[in-house]
Amino acid sequence: MSDFDSNPFADPEFSNPFQDPSVTQVRQAAPPGLEEYNPFTDAKTPAGMAPKATAPTINTQPAIMKPTEEPPAYSQTVAQDQSQGASELLRRQEELERKAAELDRREREMQSLSAAGGRKNNWPPLPEKLPVGPCFYHDITVDIPVEFQKTVKIMYYLWMFHTGTLLANMVGCMAWFCVDSARGVDFGLSILWFLLFTPCSFVCWYRPLYGAFRSDSSFRFFVFFFVYICQFGVYVMQCIGISGWGASGWISALTGLNKSIPVGIIMILIAALFTALAVMSLIMFKKVHAMYRTTDASFERAQQEFATGVMSNKTVQTAAATAATRAAQGTFKEQI
Repeated sequence: MSDFDSNPFADPEFSNPFQDPSVTQVRQAAPPGLEEYNPFTDAKTPAGMAPKATAPTINTQPAIMKPTEEPPAYSQTVAQDQSQGASELLRRQEELERKAAELDRREREMQSLSAAGGRKNNWPPLPEKLPVGPCFYHDITVDIPVEFQKTVKIMYYLWMFHTGTLLANMVGCMAWFCVDSARGVDFGLSILWFLLFTPCSFVCWYRPLYGAFRSDSSFRFFVFFFVYICQFGVYVMQCIGISGWGASGWISALTGLNKSIPVGIIMILIAALFTALAVMSLIMFKKVHAMYRTTDASFERAQQEFATGVMSNKTVQTAAATAATRAAQGTFKEQI
């Protein structure tokens, strides 16, 4: 047991293996600095030796995908086209729903009118005691589509303003006649313009406009444009106010101002009304023409409507039948 506890390296007779001559030669032939190199303490790599490979560091942060380049342009264009197409579909759907609601409203109103015995004329609103009754049926909310009701109402108010201006013109010419007896012709013509232009303007340009928007009639649109251009020319002439034409325009107002300042002021106000009427008429003419271009109306369609209306007129049919009968009788007599 004592043999196992003894230290063999403590025996003086034991030869140290590191002192062997072969080991000593190898140590002496080793590169300089190798003996002092400790890989566990020195971070510098001695000359002639490869650096020690280090273990890769482990990144504990979560991986985040980042785009390395912008998306292609065509994908953005496709997305924009899709958004525009969706908005266009929504707009069309809203328009169809609005038209369907308008058709339902009209159908209900027509049913209520038919149940009440049909539509009755309600314009002009005259008392029932008078022997003369209303001549037209006028209801913008019933006859006119929703998108055109505002324009038709403005034109109706413009016609009322036109009537009021003619009435004021008659009053101004009467005041002018009171201070200047030589202005009797102007006063008489102002009465004539009021009695003539009030009903004619309603029948000749407002009713065609009303019917054009009600039934989308190209022929009525062209009638309105032609008559309203003439009406605008009349407004300009009345605004100028040439003496002897029965209009309290600017020239007549300045002339009346020399006779009487109060009368001249009244005539100046009337001239301003004629000027405002001419400007508003021009604006509404352009607006109606712009709305006309959005409809299906055209000159060819107006010609077709005119030909159809003429041929369906009973008076024209009777006259044509009478002319054909007389022509046939004359030809028969010539043959005999």
